[in-house]
Amino acid sequence: MKTSPIRIIDTTEPWVPRFLDVVAVTFVTSLLVSNLAAQKLFQLGPATFTAGILVFPISYIFGDVLTEVYGFRRARRVIIMGLLANLFMSAVLWISIRLPPATGWNLQREFEAIYSLIPRIVLGSIVGYYFGEISNSWVLSRMKILTQGRFLWLRTVSSTIVGQLVDTILFVLVAFAAILPNRLLVSAVLSAWLFKVLYEFCVTPLTYLIVGKLKALEGVDHFDAKRKDH
Repeated sequence: MKTSPIRIIDTTEPWVPRFLDVVAVTFVTSLLVSNLAAQKLFQLGPATFTAGILVFPISYIFGDVLTEVYGFRRARRVIIMGLLANLFMSAVLWISIRLPPATGWNLQREFEAIYSLIPRIVLGSIVGYYFGEISNSWVLSRMKILTQGRFLWLRTVSSTIVGQLVDTILFVLVAFAAILPNRLLVSAVLSAWLFKVLYEFCVTPLTYLIVGKLKALEGVDHFDAKRKDH
């Protein structure tokens, strides 16, 4: 069975990706779903998590895939699109809460209770996710050059340690400061950060599989050595 030849390119060479839209949609969808679920906090032993933790790490996996396969510039563009999608969702829910309920629809209080925190959660997600994803993507792309494209596992785990630490601290502070006690805030940050890093380490074989398959299908291995937007 013949495989597509791998070409080493930089961001100055014209190239049309075939599966970038699939990766981008998966990335943005997991981000939106995680924000909707993030209002629920649950206890697992001594650790405290938001329910968004079930989905959000997927966005970091595909963030790594975006940078590794398609480069920092395209990854950053998808990150910004995810930010805009979050803003749109937040605006629609904010307007929905303030629309007068229809006669006979008696769930207005429940609707407000469920979605009233969404704008603040989305703001925390946007701030945390933007700076966290940019940190994650930047570390991954820089380490790819330093390691000459080797040791993907080291690059994905290292970038996640940095990116998730930035993301988790900013998200928890913006979304829940002055709502949750400080002890619970610290617990939520540490628990979520450690879980995300462990999650990334455990799914590294899956990341390898997806990256390898996409590189073969796209016929490309992207390096950002000549990018000027850093």
